[in-house]
Amino acid sequence: MQLLRIDWNVLFTIINLLILYFGLRKFLIKPVTNVMEQRRQMIEGQMADAKKTTEQANELKSQYEDALKQAHDESAHIVEKARKTAQAEYESRVNAADQEAEKIIANAHKTIDLEREKTVQDLQTQIAGLAMMAAGKVLGKADAAEQNKLMYEQYVIKYMLGWRLCRKRQKKYLS
Repeated sequence: MQLLRIDWNVLFTIINLLILYFGLRKFLIKPVTNVMEQRRQMIEGQMADAKKTTEQANELKSQYEDALKQAHDESAHIVEKARKTAQAEYESRVNAADQEAEKIIANAHKTIDLEREKTVQDLQTQIAGLAMMAAGKVLGKADAAEQNKLMYEQYVIKYMLGWRLCRKRQKKYLS
């Protein structure tokens, strides 16, 4: 029966172990567990803060990307507007130059027509003068009164032709 015999040493050892267990539990395990719990809470708080900061960073990033896209769209719009304005200015200047060229050409045609009329008139005058000289030589004996009358008639004809040409020119310039 020696196997079942309980010795006071065993009983003291068990009591010592229980005291040690309760003492360690109260003075070591409980504070360490509290420290570990506080650390876990701190880590969770830091993780939540990091998550919140990441969300804010992502939000700022999306705002930045939106602003960048808007700036890009606006710059494209400004460039397109400038291109259209430049094209309109180009077309306006080309049209103005075309109109000015048409005016210059029209004025040149008018000048040519006036020069032609003047040349025709001068030629008619010269022809009339040559005809008078020829008539004077043929009629060599005609008296001065007849020659004066002939010269007067030529002057009247010349004046009437000149007056009609002037009226035509005025009508062309007025129209």
